[in-house]
Amino acid sequence: MSTKQHALSGLYAITDSALLANERLLPYCEAALSGGAKLLQYRDKSSDTARRLSEAKALHTLCQKYGARLIINDDMHLAAKIGADLHLGQKDGSLLKARQLLGPNAIIGATCHAQLELAKQAIAQQADYIAFGRFYNSQTKPGAALANTDLLEQAQQLNHPIVAIGGITLDNGSVLIQHGANMLAVIHGLFAADTPVTVEQRARAFSALFTD
Repeated sequence: MSTKQHALSGLYAITDSALLANERLLPYCEAALSGGAKLLQYRDKSSDTARRLSEAKALHTLCQKYGARLIINDDMHLAAKIGADLHLGQKDGSLLKARQLLGPNAIIGATCHAQLELAKQAIAQQADYIAFGRFYNSQTKPGAALANTDLLEQAQQLNHPIVAIGGITLDNGSVLIQHGANMLAVIHGLFAADTPVTVEQRARAFSALFTD
């Protein structure tokens, strides 16, 4: 199994600038990685280029320590600069251009909302995984279209790793796995915690859903 394939199954942790403010970013992300997160997405929409570069480098080092992969959200040039992987939304750049820039070994994922057709297009443009959501009420994107388990089952026919995102908790995550999700992308359900210890416990519990 390639390092790519190994990474594309399990807990997919996604950072949130508000939840991880006040020096929480690194200890909370390390806790998630220690708890078994296979992918960690750095999601920061600010324009503070220097801080974003510094934080991304630090997270990349943490991911290497734990054998995980760092995914940069929407910024292919930052990903290229530090040798990280990439996730692109529908309006955040060309998958083909990203592949040319980052090379064949990079993991590149694509937001496909609740549309199978978008997933087909992403695969044609060399995406490594397809992300559907939101599946439940999401604090990050409350107005996004709702996806359902029928979509997950249909997407299995594409023979590509599937990420489920949006309001995922320890209570509802196993249902998505049963219907075909290879990865659960979690933000609040993981990082809305009082201490790193809680984050690590939650990460272990999410990771266990894939082996139950």
